[in-house]
Amino acid sequence: MNRAARIGLTLAVAAIAAIAGYLASRSLGPATTHAVAQETIDTLFALRLPDTEGTVQPLAQWRGKVVVANFWATWCPPCRKEIPDFAAASRVFAGEPVQFVGLSIDDADKVRDFDKELGVPYPLLIASPQVLALAKDFGNAAQALPFTVIFDRDGKVRHVKLGTLKRDDLEGRIRPLLAR
Repeated sequence: MNRAARIGLTLAVAAIAAIAGYLASRSLGPATTHAVAQETIDTLFALRLPDTEGTVQPLAQWRGKVVVANFWATWCPPCRKEIPDFAAASRVFAGEPVQFVGLSIDDADKVRDFDKELGVPYPLLIASPQVLALAKDFGNAAQALPFTVIFDRDGKVRHVKLGTLKRDDLEGRIRPLLAR
């Protein structure tokens, strides 16, 4: 496949994903929380994914914290729009038992460049499309991006959102999970 065809295909996939994410988030209405099978949660926390430096990071290392798992990609415009809000919120909770983690369905070089550009203060892990398929079991049937799952300190799903999350909403979802 020549370079122009690859670029065209990439742009077409990005446009379709953005449109699907937008339509899916509109059809779902507000963010939801629903029962998620323990097997699905365990599968997510069993993942071992490389970060932007190639170091494998087990998601299990963050059990016991409030975990904000954000499925995203550099080619996804809504994802790029929400990352600065996630970065700001993660800085607000520095020193608290909160861990943000970006699960990027993307090429490691592109994620590394994005991280250098924005200085994201939390781990950006490189995931495969098979990891995005796991999002379906969390309620994202369209497997669209961005998609966020917030877990409490006991590892229970407390919030699921398909589409962008604003900083104030994100912080408002996390604060009650810190009270014990």
